[in-house]
Amino acid sequence: MNSKVQSLKDFLAGQDRLALVEVAGTKGSTPREKGAFMLVSPSATSGTIGGGQLEYMAIDKARQMVASSPRRKRQGKEARIEVDEVCATLDVPLGPEIGQCCGGRVEVLIRLIDNAIEQRLIAEAEAEEAHLPHVYIFGGGHVGQALASTIALLPVHGVVIETRAEALEGMPETVETRLTPMPEAEVRNAPAGTAFAILTHDHALDFLIVAEALKRNDAAYVGMIGSKTKKATFKNWFLKSAEGSEAEFSRLVSPIGGDAVKDKRPPVIAALAAAEIMTALVVHNAPSNANRQQDKVMAG
Repeated sequence: MNSKVQSLKDFLAGQDRLALVEVAGTKGSTPREKGAFMLVSPSATSGTIGGGQLEYMAIDKARQMVASSPRRKRQGKEARIEVDEVCATLDVPLGPEIGQCCGGRVEVLIRLIDNAIEQRLIAEAEAEEAHLPHVYIFGGGHVGQALASTIALLPVHGVVIETRAEALEGMPETVETRLTPMPEAEVRNAPAGTAFAILTHDHALDFLIVAEALKRNDAAYVGMIGSKTKKATFKNWFLKSAEGSEAEFSRLVSPIGGDAVKDKRPPVIAALAAAEIMTALVVHNAPSNANRQQDKVMAG
């Protein structure tokens, strides 16, 4: 598994001249929030502050600064920079004059990256990754593959769990894979606030996993792929044989991704399910996210 932190480290290590472009302040409606950032080198970028002319202006200024700076001096793992202009600020109104009609105003801070900034970025990325909500995908079939590829783009820790080794082949690098003969056991050890998406090749196995997931009162989401008939069959089994309750069953989302869009192609189901899962995670984890943001502000 190649983590997003490792991708950041690789980008930082692969550039001799680099600038940090960060949203330092916002007023009104803006594309990104305070703290959003991107990295800019003479020939590449990583991240985004919202796109559009605002971002193009920031990249242009960052590359002007980078072009006039010396190469970073590396000693072992350290990176230092010695140059006069290491910081610049852009105060940009988002109006018709730049082709962005958000109506707000953004202050952008641009700094040449030195060792201290590099280490701070890595530390913050590691802290963010440690607190990412988990999404457990049970099943690596066509929909499982598509869903894994979709959540790989999102700020979550994705885990695909399978009983078949071949079904785990070709998963995205940033998604964890687990091969186990008892996937339902993985539910019990999942972190609080986990979202469970159940879409295995076996309906009986789906039922076992869903039953375990519905016992987790701290789950952010429990979704099962299938039809109305499958859901009704599961309900009958869950209430009569699995000692489940109506209250627990009411938390089940099935079919996963909803039934408003009548399209059963795996990428479409995955897109709808990912939006559903992300919404549930944001709502479920809103208090803890707010607390962490407050801690970050106080620390800053």
